Amino acid sequence: MANDRPGSVTLVAVLAWISGALDVFSGTLLLFQTSVNATVDQFGGPSQLIASALLTILIGVVVIVVGVGLLRGNSASRIVITIFEMLSIIGSVFLAIAYPAGAIGEYFSIAFSAIVLLLLWTRRASAFFGD
Repeated sequence: MANDRPGSVTLVAVLAWISGALDVFSGTLLLFQTSVNATVDQFGGPSQLIASALLTILIGVVVIVVGVGLLRGNSASRIVITIFEMLSIIGSVFLAIAYPAGAIGEYFSIAFSAIVLLLLWTRRASAFFGD
């Protein structure tokens, strides 16, 4: 099946890994902001800031791990990646609004997630996943 894999699916797997890495990176940076009172206040307290950061990191890790299934043509991986990329976009929009100083990283994350979604559902990709 790997021989039939469209280049767009390989690209999607790589972009999914990058997107996941950006989520892990931005979530980790957010964790380091717990000592900045203005940032903590923007999130409504330290618990909300930590929860947002950990959720962002978790989404990134899952996207990276499930990206391997994309290369194997696993349609469940495609659904999981789609769900997590959508969650990543929602989370990045939230973080860009809640913490404008770190918004540039979130904009990159949104762009990568959108590209992943577009490429993951092309006609050739759907054929590869057996749809």
